[in-house]
Amino acid sequence: MAAPESVLAAIRNVVGPKGWVDDPAEVAPHLVEERGRYQGTCDAVVRPASTDEVAAVVRLCAEAGVPVVPQGGNTGLVGGGVPDGGIVLCLARMNRIRDLDALNHAMTVEAGCVLADIQTAAAEAGTLFPLSLGAEGSCQIGGNLSTNAGGVAVLRYGNARDLVLGLEVVLPDGRVWDGLRALRKDNTGYDLKHLFIGAEGTLGVITAAVLKLFPLPHGQATAMAAAADPDAVLALFGRAHDACGDQLTAFEMIPRIALDFGLRHLPGVVDPFARVHAHYALVELTSPRADEPLGPALETVLTGALEDGIIADAVIATSEAQAGALWRIREAIPEAQKHEGGSIKHDVSVPTSRVPEFIARATALVEAAIPGVRVVPFGHLGDGNVHFNLSQPEATDTDAFLDRWEDVNRIVHDLVTEMDGSFSAEHGIGRLKRGEMVRYKSAVEMDLMRTVKAALDPKGIMNPGKVVGG
Repeated sequence: MAAPESVLAAIRNVVGPKGWVDDPAEVAPHLVEERGRYQGTCDAVVRPASTDEVAAVVRLCAEAGVPVVPQGGNTGLVGGGVPDGGIVLCLARMNRIRDLDALNHAMTVEAGCVLADIQTAAAEAGTLFPLSLGAEGSCQIGGNLSTNAGGVAVLRYGNARDLVLGLEVVLPDGRVWDGLRALRKDNTGYDLKHLFIGAEGTLGVITAAVLKLFPLPHGQATAMAAAADPDAVLALFGRAHDACGDQLTAFEMIPRIALDFGLRHLPGVVDPFARVHAHYALVELTSPRADEPLGPALETVLTGALEDGIIADAVIATSEAQAGALWRIREAIPEAQKHEGGSIKHDVSVPTSRVPEFIARATALVEAAIPGVRVVPFGHLGDGNVHFNLSQPEATDTDAFLDRWEDVNRIVHDLVTEMDGSFSAEHGIGRLKRGEMVRYKSAVEMDLMRTVKAALDPKGIMNPGKVVGG
């Protein structure tokens, strides 16, 4: 049902011409998600320029029962930002860095700030904002927090949730909660910010945040090791973690098939080894001290692993360019996989110690279900997050393969649950995984989440149909 024209006119009056988009060509990019699985509709895209404007818009929508779908860079992978009527509330114009306190290691940013711009501003102040992911050049911090984004540095710094000191949120009735406190200790009742981080805009609109900053790394060592199987990669992780502690910033697992895809389709992907190996580990150490002997420390770990037969070979980058080339292999995987036809993707986590077991069991199950399927398990082994992606068998019909999405999800997610894991490690729920929520979450968990949703958003206007449905 279309929103009443009187309400739309009132919203236009609040945000002005620069904040109102109803031209179909300009609206269109806001109606689809990254992988094209969902196509939405809306009455308009609204682009407020301030928290006051967001509050006024939400208040008008609440009074009229008009759905509000908050949207950042629209880089999500589960349909969480795709509207089904109502308005899209695009925060892109709210992109100011309000404050940066290097001594307190905190910065206050608006929700529409692009993640890469936040990283740059922090670096210019001699500090680090460590959240890092493939879409950082276009994703916005409001979306990152609303989905509790992960990325490649979770092992050292944690998820987005761990990087927030305070929030400013417009509630579903239009009130503003000002929780922008730059405090490490504040034990005054419920920690409300955690209600909104990871809620995908279903409980309110994050309009600003106080983010944690860290010492800027001045020392870095990056290497890639070759191994026979995931068990060996895990053994290398254990050694690196024990020897290097918090200096171990990233530990990524890459199967040979993923490297082959990159070599086949994307420029800048180069095999760093003379021989073909079955699996690889990308390892990175960092330190705020330029004189920290990270290279020797990493070399010691790799040499010991070579001598003990855990790995077959290793290369240590001797320049930023070489380190970038190693990271290019990892970062190219999602794009390279697109060139191999349809892919059924799983963003799952299990206890780190059980990652090899999961990969072996899940691979056997999906290969039995779809003969010839090409399994591409890669990702953040250090924190137990595996992107268990399946590329279609060669010379098969893409649509027929993708029609098996739900069947294969059931196979993989049943196994993950049996292994005390999660069917959504870092991508969220959105539309895509609502059914999984009901299937795998306990009745008590679902009741608690629905109770919170009903208490904060009794009219159900905030991003309806996402996470817990409704």
